Amino acid sequence: MKKTMYVLLSVITLVGAMPAFAQQDAAKKLLAEVSKKYDSYQTIQANFSFSAIQAANKGRYSDVGTLYLDKKNNKYQITMNNQDLISDSKNLHTILKDEKEVQIAEIENNADAIDPSNIFSFYKTGFKYTLVGNEKSGTTLLDVVQLTPTDTKKNYTKIKLRINKSTKLIHDATIYDKNGGQYNYTIKSQTPNKKLDNSLFTFNKSKYSGYEIVDLR
Repeated sequence: MKKTMYVLLSVITLVGAMPAFAQQDAAKKLLAEVSKKYDSYQTIQANFSFSAIQAANKGRYSDVGTLYLDKKNNKYQITMNNQDLISDSKNLHTILKDEKEVQIAEIENNADAIDPSNIFSFYKTGFKYTLVGNEKSGTTLLDVVQLTPTDTKKNYTKIKLRINKSTKLIHDATIYDKNGGQYNYTIKSQTPNKKLDNSLFTFNKSKYSGYEIVDLR
């Protein structure tokens, strides 16, 4: 009798786990399709919006911008209303427009950082993923993948990645941090393999006359 009950419980456990395995397999297949598309691009120009909700003080922040990404050479420029970022793959120049200040820092490989420069590839390693359903943005149907970091020491608990069901392009990513904050990047439009002038990724001091230069290297 005990053996029969053990077998029955094992079967029930296995059947209960099957939907989860199916969701994981579906998410893995979908992300492989997304990666295949983006891996074929040498450059990307994308318009995006960014919003943040700080849980502690209920503060809200939003901005819009354009990303110019040279994937092959790991260079990028991000232009927004309040700040610009220019990376030549070695140094990052952060231009704070309101403060009229330019901060220069060495590029660090920070696995915790998720921003427009790596939004097309951050999900490839370090996550468990599950396909949790479909949602709509206007008339666009989106697949929703939930990403959970395998390293519990990360400063975020999960990421919601929404992918255009027909094009297999990323629509947006929402990051949920451990303090209850939310950060969303929405890709408004994207143009792959556009010729980008190398000057985009070079800081030109003459354009920022009157700015204080703060070298943090």
